[in-house]
Amino acid sequence: MNHKTYLAEEIIHKKRDGHILTQGEIEFFISQHAEDYIPDYQMSALLMSIYFQGMNRDETFYLTRAMLNSGKKLEFEDPSVIDKHSTGGVGDKTSFIVGPIASACGVKVPMIAGRGLGHTGGTIDKIEAIPGYKTNIILNDLPTLLKKNKIFLIGQTEEIAPSDKKVYALRDVTATVESIPLIASSIMSKKIAGGAKGLVMDIKTGSGSFLKTKTRALKLAKSMMSISKQFNHHFMAIVSDMDQPLGKAIGNTNEIIESVETLKGNGPKDLTELSLSLAGAMIYLAGLSKSHKKGTDMAKEALFNGSALEQFKKLVQSQGGDTSYIDDTSKLKMASNKTYLFAPKDGYISKMKAIDFGQAIVHLGGGRAQKDDDVDLSVGINLIKQVGQKIKKNEPILEIYHHEQQQEIVSNTLDILRKAITISAKKQKLSPLIQAKEVHWAH
Repeated sequence: MNHKTYLAEEIIHKKRDGHILTQGEIEFFISQHAEDYIPDYQMSALLMSIYFQGMNRDETFYLTRAMLNSGKKLEFEDPSVIDKHSTGGVGDKTSFIVGPIASACGVKVPMIAGRGLGHTGGTIDKIEAIPGYKTNIILNDLPTLLKKNKIFLIGQTEEIAPSDKKVYALRDVTATVESIPLIASSIMSKKIAGGAKGLVMDIKTGSGSFLKTKTRALKLAKSMMSISKQFNHHFMAIVSDMDQPLGKAIGNTNEIIESVETLKGNGPKDLTELSLSLAGAMIYLAGLSKSHKKGTDMAKEALFNGSALEQFKKLVQSQGGDTSYIDDTSKLKMASNKTYLFAPKDGYISKMKAIDFGQAIVHLGGGRAQKDDDVDLSVGINLIKQVGQKIKKNEPILEIYHHEQQQEIVSNTLDILRKAITISAKKQKLSPLIQAKEVHWAH
């Protein structure tokens, strides 16, 4: 391909006016931006044009492939190598539960995860609450690690889909994150480059997600399904509710504690249900069960017979973590002060606005407002009551873990959370946790 046949401004103009870009134009733009020949301001202009004009099926595929080919690719011949990804939410710690369950059932799980930004927590921040755990593993060591343990969980690497990393950083600061083709191509380029033969996608919808409606969530599912077909890749999407926090723990260390408790069979009902469904989907895509339901049954068995917990311990140990903190989670350090939020009246909890809980964690220092912010792993919120439960006046709804010097911040956090919680006189009908399932194909 002769790069000289294209001009960046002409490609921007073409997409701005709603025309379809060719494979050559997309590959040119991505490769030249990756090599710094096209400046960020021109890429930002193209991203905004895509945000408003969209991309068709072929354009999205070409964009995915261009980003996928911008770096190194892991290659696994085994058809049982299946990954899981979530669009992110508040209290979403399923990776620590789903990966070990699926790998205990024979799935090989290569998880490459990110850090948190804004109101959504990051998988890598959370796992680093376990002392010694290393998230930075050399790419060449990953095939051996996967063969030996059936699972690894590392941070994003510079070597896989580097052009996506550059583009994503611009999307975050140019208000173009919510574009369906940009989301789909970003996720799929990383996941296919990571070597998985299939992907189970947990697409969140509701106040705590950037996909506020089920319609938008399904649109993303269908776009990713289309890319999967073009790459001959197994794919299943589960659309799940993110109007309220998932589980009872929101933070970092406390979410690891809740994940371990769930692997010990003591987890909250919603977190356990979603984790089993996602793990069941991975087992199904790996060709180890004949249906999603049978895969979920296998997942249940692995959870309740202790083999999933053993897989989590193997994962932690293999990446340098101290497994004594899994045997005894009370060793994991939470902030020493606790403040409670009490119910102002009798009734039923009908709403807990997830995004406000996420913002409350950022306020406490447990999340990032900017990319280079430090994260305090020890602060957090634990729900004592969840949506749908009955509560009496002056009963505690939740507890906040914080530091002694944070009294003013805690006071502001309590104000945020009071406004986020609705108590109704009558019990309200709850949204289903799992709202839809979409399967491209499986073995």
